Amino acid sequence: MDTVAELTVVRHGQSLANVAFAEAHTRGVAAHGLTGRDADIDLSPLGRRQATRLGHWLAAQPADQLPEHVVCSPYLRARQTWARVADTAAALGVTHPPADLDDRLVDRGMGDLELLTPLMIAERFPTEAARLAADGLYAYRPPDGETFDDVVARVRAALADLGSRHAGRRVWVVAHDAVVVAVRHLLDGLSFTDLDAILATTPIANTSLTRYAHARGRLQLVEFAATPHLPG
Repeated sequence: MDTVAELTVVRHGQSLANVAFAEAHTRGVAAHGLTGRDADIDLSPLGRRQATRLGHWLAAQPADQLPEHVVCSPYLRARQTWARVADTAAALGVTHPPADLDDRLVDRGMGDLELLTPLMIAERFPTEAARLAADGLYAYRPPDGETFDDVVARVRAALADLGSRHAGRRVWVVAHDAVVVAVRHLLDGLSFTDLDAILATTPIANTSLTRYAHARGRLQLVEFAATPHLPG
């Protein structure tokens, strides 16, 4: 099967929703103050700095390690991440291709529960909170939303197209943690239970890099959730 030479999956920079959900959890409150659609959530100031640092790091890499094709989730936070990475690198004299957008690389669709914290779900949809607890995070299907198997199916199709259209090239995907989980499930054959254990010790940080290289007939993991561009 045709495949890319190297696949790097980048999680977007910290978003305003990442901040709001964390603050609500810390304070033990339901409300977070966000409005609008998940697809339109901006990067936070820290998220913009993270993307800028990634741009500086990328500009310092050897030419034979730079992406030859970039594909991005159409969600605003992912597009903003790559735009800032590319603009930062370009200011340092290293240009990159404009990103293609692929709807199959969006975050997990939460349907009627979009942008709701766990406490908000418990208050507004107690039946759904009970179903989530019973089914588990990966198998649970929110009303008008997706299970993780649905995410895996669309990511599988996106990867197959990248392999056929960009075989032998270095490809970057700028997307979401759900996409990273789906990629590891597909390429490493890890169960969701295995992935849960991995994520408990190695979270998928904002702007982290998960990289695969083609070797012995398949894409093999080189690094997971790496942040060489971030301090600490």
